[in-house]
Amino acid sequence: MPYRTDVPPDPESNGQRLAALRKRRRWTQERLARETGYSLSAVKGFEQGRRSLDRGSVILAFSRALDCHPTEITGQPFAPADRNAQDAALAVAAVHRALLRHGRPARPTDQEAAAVDVTDLRTRVEAANALRQGADLSRTAELLPALLRDLQVAAEVCTGQDRLTAYDLLASGYECAMQYLYKLGRSSAATLATERVVWAAERTEDPMRLLSARWYEAGEYLAIGEHQDAADVIDGALVDLGTPRTPEALSLAGAFHLKAALNTARAGDGTSAQRHLLKARQAAEQLGEDRNDYQLQFGPTNAAIWSVSLPVEMGRGRDAVRAAEHVSGDLPQGYAAERRSQHWIDVGRGHWYNGQRDEALAAFLTAEAIAPSTTRMHPGVRETVRTMIRTQRRGNLLELGMRVGAL
Repeated sequence: MPYRTDVPPDPESNGQRLAALRKRRRWTQERLARETGYSLSAVKGFEQGRRSLDRGSVILAFSRALDCHPTEITGQPFAPADRNAQDAALAVAAVHRALLRHGRPARPTDQEAAAVDVTDLRTRVEAANALRQGADLSRTAELLPALLRDLQVAAEVCTGQDRLTAYDLLASGYECAMQYLYKLGRSSAATLATERVVWAAERTEDPMRLLSARWYEAGEYLAIGEHQDAADVIDGALVDLGTPRTPEALSLAGAFHLKAALNTARAGDGTSAQRHLLKARQAAEQLGEDRNDYQLQFGPTNAAIWSVSLPVEMGRGRDAVRAAEHVSGDLPQGYAAERRSQHWIDVGRGHWYNGQRDEALAAFLTAEAIAPSTTRMHPGVRETVRTMIRTQRRGNLLELGMRVGAL
């Protein structure tokens, strides 16, 4: 039986959706240019597909001016473009249902209550997160619905220290669900999952666990362009962490500095972005190893990856390409596939901004080889490849365009 989805095929570019949103408000291109601070020629270039509308800061500027969600411009969620992505999407409804049932009585059967095993739940949570970090969303999807149900039951029936542990595991399960939904472009459900992460973390009675949840909360504000709110959450966490005295605290502080760097980069403050990146790199150097506290994957490798992604966020292709020369060959093969693929996506976008089309395509193909489905579902890849095809329709580029749904 062919796969069916409630998400229709998307033939439009970000620029075409931008034009439709502008016309819905009965604005001229001149009005949109005036409201956002972009030139009229830039607005025309974006709408006509001559300029790639893929940078987060630019999309946020237009979405704020037009009072819409960024996904109304990017077109997410996309129709799954390959079998693995289709399989991954099959669990979206079940995961969403589990999130909606959060906080309601679990009403476990006697058998479910008797079967609660915190040690086994920890193993299952770690397995789900490992699959997600490995960019295996289809197998993550197989585990999540039943896992979330069992975690909710455990949080309800356990007592004493086991209950605190169950809340910690529930927070990790919700984190996995949040990242899974985010990768599939289900932003509303991912936001719901983030709220559940914070709720569960609050009930662990562990201040560090709650701070780790705040990292994701800051990301929600950042995603919709509420940079001051994101900064308030980040600054509050860094104050609470103070001078980190344990590797766990140092790792978390470094992760918050990376989040602050992204937030300030998207807000157009390149100086602050570089300052926070430097602090993150100093924390990583002090750690001397890659850690995965609270699934945040902080350490020298991730700090180096961000040295490429931040210039990309600011549209500085030359700086991104220069930074990538010192990073790409040094990525550990065993490092999380989702992070390695994201790095090569950023390298590709950096080359594109730098006018290096062939190098951009090669980087995207490298990312696809590492994590096929997540690369094809990435909105930046989709939009950039679509723009590339408009001016250079040939060979591998056309084939990639078909795989990502850009044709």
